[in-house]
Amino acid sequence: MVEQLGNAKLTDQNEDQNGKRQYWRRVVIEKPFGHSLDSARELNARILRILHEDQIFRIDHFLGKDTVQSIMAFRFANGLFEPIWNRDRIDHVQITVAETVGVEQRGRFYEATGALRDMVPNHAFTLLSMVAMEPPTGFDAAAIRSKKAEVFAAMPAVAPARAVRGQYGTGTVLGRKVKAYRREPNVALDSNIETYVAMHLEIDNWRWAGVPFYFRTGKHMSQRNTEIAIRFKQAPYAAFHGTPVDTLRPNWLVLRITPDEGISLQFEVKRRGPTVDLAAVKMDFHYDDWFPKEPNVGYETLIYDVMIGDQTLFMRADMVEQAWRIVQPVLDDWTTQKADFPNYDSGSDGPKAADDLLAQDGGRAWRPVGPQLERKP
Repeated sequence: MVEQLGNAKLTDQNEDQNGKRQYWRRVVIEKPFGHSLDSARELNARILRILHEDQIFRIDHFLGKDTVQSIMAFRFANGLFEPIWNRDRIDHVQITVAETVGVEQRGRFYEATGALRDMVPNHAFTLLSMVAMEPPTGFDAAAIRSKKAEVFAAMPAVAPARAVRGQYGTGTVLGRKVKAYRREPNVALDSNIETYVAMHLEIDNWRWAGVPFYFRTGKHMSQRNTEIAIRFKQAPYAAFHGTPVDTLRPNWLVLRITPDEGISLQFEVKRRGPTVDLAAVKMDFHYDDWFPKEPNVGYETLIYDVMIGDQTLFMRADMVEQAWRIVQPVLDDWTTQKADFPNYDSGSDGPKAADDLLAQDGGRAWRPVGPQLERKP
């Protein structure tokens, strides 16, 4: 389509004799951008023969959400958090994009795509880059996208042993019985396509060396929940020897993207009473308590940015190719290896292999997908 637009001269941008653009031509392309590293490179090459990079808007509606954009504001506008935003203080990061919906009527699309292609090179890396990027010199598109690109460039490709795939079977989601993926419309009865992905990601740079980033996404899970959970390293236990405290719980900073938009910080306090006994409590910020709620799915902001030519929230060609490079070994392995599906019940938190993925890294564990109720009455 882009080549035909070019042949028809509909992609030309006219400038007057003073170099001032009289009108613009921009093309918006929905994710996933390609279906592999080679296809993304080819797609970029063919489109860039017709369009300049500043005319191409590779869109991901996730980036239009206010809670996603607020990650950078939270990090860089508060002197409290950025000094501890590094490998010295952070143990690991968990990114969850859980959905209660199944494939529904999208079986034909999903059979050609799968959860990894649909979610990881775009949604997952969007959230990861905002958490992991270095402070930009400004909030213009060039500065921000360059810092995000540095994160992708520092990430080694994921080894297949560090990735888990799943496919949902029958079960109950939010009180409703649902069928297995292989029984959905336009899905093969022996489908090898994943509806769940979990993986261990790393960033080999000064700030994040040795800090694992865990990502998981799945359909027909127990709750709808998108969050970034940052676990800080354990405090020394020495000061509490000889007290009733049998263990120190970790501190969590949780950025809730949807549906309960907000930020919470979990920490330990002493209970009232004569003995030293600790309880985990939360400071909890909810967007709805402070700001009026406006209907917004993300596309509204992004389409406006397209019209004003602001590319801050859109992927650059090199960023797309780096994202595919990181996951390509997993895609290659899953294409050639038959999976034992289904391997998780609808309405659960995913396959057991995903729990094992974290457990083998020093006994870490996923946070429950559902609401966290640490607060005591």
